[in-house]
This record gives sequence, structure tokens and C-alpha cells, in this order.
Amino acid sequence: MGRSFESVRQGVKGPADRWARAARTLIKEEQPYGERLVALAKKHSSEAFYGCDDPLEAVVFSVLIGILIEQEEQESQACTDDLNTRRGREVRDVDP
Repeated sequence: MGRSFESVRQGVKGPADRWARAARTLIKEEQPYGERLVALAKKHSSEAFYGCDDPLEAVVFSVLIGILIEQEEQESQACTDDLNTRRGREVRDVDP
């Protein structure tokens, strides 16, 4: 018989399923955060799985990439909001 290799889905499924079970054990207010981690674990894990030897490492890498992307998007939005707020003040300062 030939070797069998774990597919990306199979490799990520184990840790993601365990994280989903753990998320359900959190208090109700924290469950959405656990569910979000599971979603992030699955989002980029296909790419990460090929670069990592361990499925758990790929899942953690995927989550960290997702967190950094979301953080950058929030910072960008905050800068845009701040700029719009300042522009609004400048317009009001000129108007009587």
C-alpha cells in the first residue's frame, strides 16, 4: 500500500473542531469570540497548512493572520473616521 497523506481539510478539521467545542463551553457572552476564532482558523489554514508541518501550527498561523488583517482594517477605518471628523471641524470653524 502507498502512503496516505492527510488532506488540508482533515489536518485543520481536528483542531478547529476542538476549538468549536471549547467555544461552546465558554460563558454566553464569550461564545461569539470563540466562534470567531474557529472561523479565522479555517479561513487561511489551507495556505498555512502547506508551509507548516503541524496542523495546529497552521491553524494558529491562520488565526494570527486573520487577527492582524482585522486589526489593520480597524486602524485604517479609525484613521478615516478621524480625518473625516477633523474635516468636519474645519468646515464648522469657517462657517458663521
